[in-house]
Amino acid sequence: MFTLLENGEQFHFPSRYVIDGTVGSGKNGIVKKAWDTQTEQYVAIKKLKQPFENPSFARRTFRELALLNSINHQNVIKLLDVYTPQKNFDEFRDVYYVMEYMNTNLSSEISFSRQLDQSCCPNNKENLSFIMYQILCGVNHLQKCEIMHRDLCPENICYNGNVVKILGFGLACPQKSVALTRYVTGRPYRAPEILLGKNYDKRADIWSIGCIFAELIKKHVMFLGENPLNQWEKIIECLGTPNSSFFESVRNPSINAFVRSLPIFPSKAWENLFPDSLFCLHQTSNNITDSNARDLISRMLVIDPNYRISIQNALQHPYVRLWRKDEEVNAPAMLIYGANIDGVQHYVETWKQMIFQHIRGW
Repeated sequence: MFTLLENGEQFHFPSRYVIDGTVGSGKNGIVKKAWDTQTEQYVAIKKLKQPFENPSFARRTFRELALLNSINHQNVIKLLDVYTPQKNFDEFRDVYYVMEYMNTNLSSEISFSRQLDQSCCPNNKENLSFIMYQILCGVNHLQKCEIMHRDLCPENICYNGNVVKILGFGLACPQKSVALTRYVTGRPYRAPEILLGKNYDKRADIWSIGCIFAELIKKHVMFLGENPLNQWEKIIECLGTPNSSFFESVRNPSINAFVRSLPIFPSKAWENLFPDSLFCLHQTSNNITDSNARDLISRMLVIDPNYRISIQNALQHPYVRLWRKDEEVNAPAMLIYGANIDGVQHYVETWKQMIFQHIRGW
């Protein structure tokens, strides 16, 4: 095991890997690009940041490890290895993932496109359509595995040429979770039902996909509020105030009173929210049109989840149907979630023991 020291932080890695720079660093950890001398391929090695700081962090670590170890789909990032430099449990404190290497993510692509003042990556409509198809394919597979991602955002969509892969499973949970929380998904991508403290399900991920789609076109965040309730205001200023029946299941009295006190906003025309000028000119397919893109977004960004498009119907939409392949849409799914992850409370040491055993059994 080799050790790299940067800014007082140790990064341990097996001798088979040659480190080739830092991919990124954030609140969840640091990621290095490395050359695997055995497979002769580049990989990404991620060191988790404070994986056992508290029971919530430890649960998140175990949850992500269990998911990455079990899901097998071309549009979901693949876990190649997991290791720790510590030899015994008493010293156990670090967790490293070795994953497929991807050149960039959609957040970086959007930022790059904005700097160049051009449409998204690369500059043609077919590519944008194909990106959306792959995101839908990956999330469709998660739903077949009965998983809600709950943190879909451009940073968690890797991009490598024409290939898209979903990652960032620390907040994922079973679709029938007994412990749903409001504090999931970055605020700009958080569904209205979550913002208002209502019950939510897999349809919340569709809203997030719609927000990502909008950002790919606009080159900036669609709804950017300063707090959850201001986020709600930003949404209804664009999409209009929903029917009063939508508020009946808002259980928090103060939230209910606030949303009912706001002015009634009319919905804006989708042609004004996404004018043709936002779309690139290159087009070869009759179905990959600006109007079809607007139609798909309008079906995703529906405030009431009861009327939001399903993942299956989205995959049948003319805007992405060109790319549809049964082996991708109907890839075999595993029901991998159990009550040992969500719905139970463990001390940090118990989660650590489960994770340590998982790593040792790899």
